[in-house]
Amino acid sequence: MIFRFGDHVLDVERRELRRGAETVALEPQVFDLLVYLVGNRGRVVSKDDLIDGVWGRRIVSDSALTSRLNAARRAVNDSGAEQRLIRTVPRRGVRFIGEVIEDGEAPARAAVAAAAPEPPVALPVAPRLSIVVLPFVNLSNDPEQQYFADGIAGDLTTDLSRIPDMLVISRNTAFTYRDKPVDTKQIGRELGVRYVLEGEVQRAGNRVRVTAQLIDAETDTHLWAERFAGDAGDLFAFQEEITNRIAVELDLELVDAAAARAIDHPDTRDYILRGRAVRLKPPSRENRAEAVMLFERALALDPESVAAQSWLAIALTARVLDSMASTAAADVRRAEDLAERALAALPRSSVAHFAKGQVLRAQHRPEEAILEYETVIALNRNWAHAYSHLGWCKFMTGSIEALIPAQEQTIRLSPRDPQIGLFYSRIGCAHLLQSRTDEAIIWCEKARSATPAHPQFRIFLASAYALSGDSERAAAELAEARRLVGDNRYATIARLRAAEPWGTPKVCGLVEATYFAGLRMARMPEE
Repeated sequence: MIFRFGDHVLDVERRELRRGAETVALEPQVFDLLVYLVGNRGRVVSKDDLIDGVWGRRIVSDSALTSRLNAARRAVNDSGAEQRLIRTVPRRGVRFIGEVIEDGEAPARAAVAAAAPEPPVALPVAPRLSIVVLPFVNLSNDPEQQYFADGIAGDLTTDLSRIPDMLVISRNTAFTYRDKPVDTKQIGRELGVRYVLEGEVQRAGNRVRVTAQLIDAETDTHLWAERFAGDAGDLFAFQEEITNRIAVELDLELVDAAAARAIDHPDTRDYILRGRAVRLKPPSRENRAEAVMLFERALALDPESVAAQSWLAIALTARVLDSMASTAAADVRRAEDLAERALAALPRSSVAHFAKGQVLRAQHRPEEAILEYETVIALNRNWAHAYSHLGWCKFMTGSIEALIPAQEQTIRLSPRDPQIGLFYSRIGCAHLLQSRTDEAIIWCEKARSATPAHPQFRIFLASAYALSGDSERAAAELAEARRLVGDNRYATIARLRAAEPWGTPKVCGLVEATYFAGLRMARMPEE
């Protein structure tokens, strides 16, 4: 079958899209999506229709679907603003509205094809972030414990589907592999996924042990494995804790694994994955700049990509919030525009809401940022940093008691987080501002060890050391903070007060009595 519309020719048999004499490069899923839209041009197709017809009922996130639709539009010289050929019908779906002529040679080709040997069935091409969660094996002697193993696999399928741009095979399909020999390469080929997650559950008395391992389906190599043990007294609470932690750790592992693959001609998603991998490293001026650069490249390839807009906004605000930006005001303005565009295009995007929350926090608007972080958590309960930032914003609005529990929850959810120094520092800050100097030093030292290049972690520690009477170490930390920071905010108390507003009068009073008092003792001048 050949479809002609405008100056485009869509050759289904050859799997080619041509624009005039030029062949348009398309990813397999984008090509299949375009064929489906053109072939069903007489009706509006819903999201469920697309998932059934193009993705074979696999779980597809809204952001992944939007990204493929945008790619299909670009391929035919259309855009989300113009919608000359692919039109979005609000609350219903999309429809191909271009005038299409079917090639008259199609019947002849069909006759030739009928006489020829049947070609092999084309297997789906595995997207970069794609996974199947196989049924977890019940190693307990009690067959009734199978429900617990099934519950973990089912919850993981749901949680992983919330990860931005992640394609997850549905639970019903995955469970067809129950009690069958596991050949990960074959499963990867059959389902068109790059990764396979498998696991085991064993219960003995009141103790439960869960083992999970991530496998590269292309090479059959193990990428990650973890063992979790706990008390079965509250089995459902334990199940939720395990699935949450596995989902968070897998997000980190999958992004790193996908970003590490060598690709000759990176596209938008490749640059986004690489940027996300860099963003997860401990903050430094170099890492923050590299992440911005990679997301900039992603956006240049696809200016309408909600993911590229959102992640670039997040990267721009991150270096502002970390005091690592030389153009802070311009970064925040651009991030605000990007986040607004992303939310307008995809209002239920957790990444876009997180970007908006970061912008509001960089603009010193914690009350409004709280709503954004709460929305992120509602859309993706495993976004660990959203809990940490939510606690910080509540603290800044006067709920001082909310800060430490929020960081503890974040650490439980992501105990190996590459940016764990931030959570340690916030716990240290809470102790510092409430005059628990010894505890503040412990946590601020942990933050410094985890993230040596972060100036704010150093300045908190300088204040705590000075309050404890250790002037030598206080001076050393103050000097290092001044070296690392991107401006002169640590030159005087007045400059620091102007650069870092502390919210409500209640919090400001604590800051003056502890944090600033310590810096004065460390010989930071007033003016």
